[in-house]
Amino acid sequence: MRQLKRPEIFSLAIASLFAIIILLQWLNPPIFATQPRKRADILEQVWKTVNDNFYDPQLNGVDWKAMRKKYKPLATRTQSSEEFATVINRMLSELQTSHTHFYTQNEQKYYQLLGIFQPRNQNLQKQLKRFLGTEKIEYAGIGIFTKKINDKTFISGILAGTPAAGSDLKVGDRVISVDGKPYESIKSFAGKVGKKVKLLVQRTPSIDSQQEINVTPKMFDPSKMFLDVQKASRETIERNGKKIAYVHIWSYADTKYQEQLEEDLLYGRFRNADGLVLDLRDGWGGAAPKYLHIFTGKSPNITFIGRDRKPVNNNSQWKKPVVLLVNEGSRSGKEILAFGFKQHKIGPIVGSKTSGAVVGGSPFIMKDGSVLYLAVADVLINNKYRLEGNGVKPDISVPFSLEYSQGVDPQKQRAVEVAFKAVMGNGD
Repeated sequence: MRQLKRPEIFSLAIASLFAIIILLQWLNPPIFATQPRKRADILEQVWKTVNDNFYDPQLNGVDWKAMRKKYKPLATRTQSSEEFATVINRMLSELQTSHTHFYTQNEQKYYQLLGIFQPRNQNLQKQLKRFLGTEKIEYAGIGIFTKKINDKTFISGILAGTPAAGSDLKVGDRVISVDGKPYESIKSFAGKVGKKVKLLVQRTPSIDSQQEINVTPKMFDPSKMFLDVQKASRETIERNGKKIAYVHIWSYADTKYQEQLEEDLLYGRFRNADGLVLDLRDGWGGAAPKYLHIFTGKSPNITFIGRDRKPVNNNSQWKKPVVLLVNEGSRSGKEILAFGFKQHKIGPIVGSKTSGAVVGGSPFIMKDGSVLYLAVADVLINNKYRLEGNGVKPDISVPFSLEYSQGVDPQKQRAVEVAFKAVMGNGD
């Protein structure tokens, strides 16, 4: 066999390298060729969906065509889906309207939002099956909400009855890493259901307060999760012979949450309580104004007398003191309830000003499976009050500094105090 000369070896090596590059491009073209084009297509789809469906035909006075021109080159240069979503949300933020956000499958809120809308939208179910492989919406997690403050991730909420609630994690903990990698709400727990993960958290501003906490993720079904969490949050606080009921409603986007509340107050575990703290902080809205009827409605009391001749009263109204707890994460329908609390003087509102996010939103599935949540209807109360951009101020303002709060909840503490004063007859 003839021995190859050095120049020939170099020629063959270069030819082989080009062949490999061509093969890789053929096997995986989106990485090299189509990714910018795909992102440009998604941006165009988002832009057109907003242009055709946003509640204000004048798009809040924004030159929407100019926004497409401004953000399209930025979107095509992004290197990841997270960067791309950031650019899209910057474009959407130009509209300065709530209920207008772009979500990807790397976010808990993607699954939570779809879990809210899917049961009522068969077309949505069919669309999702293309991207998720199933009509069932679920994600792996531990049951926390987080908030970015100065590029640091803090636990802003822990859902009762979840793995996080059963661990040593506390609201206010800074999450440094999960299994040695930066925290990501979906990726950090994907494929780890039933297996322990290590969260490195920092409890105080001092680095010496860092500690590792083991938590075992589970699979969450958002269409059921929030009702389970609501039930798990229930507690009765006793003091001086009086009982205050407490419940946290994280989502109000279905009648089942109100039905559970009414069952608890009128016939269930809270029927003998002397007062109520209703916590509507954070989470999702969706509440209907009629949910206030249990506090404001006037109806006759009915007594049932059976064969044993024992009278049983059937009440349809809670006539005892109630305190509403809200914060800047209370949004949408929850804000309408807060407004009604003030209007009907049902009881004091404690916490911080609500988010001022009161328009009607609807999800739109993009061609890559991402979701555009879009404001499709403006909302006025009593034909004149607009809460969008305004919110509802509490009667009793209680600041809450989240960073390193070590699980202390001053807003809840104050609400409970106010409730006890009300049942004792010396309201705040």
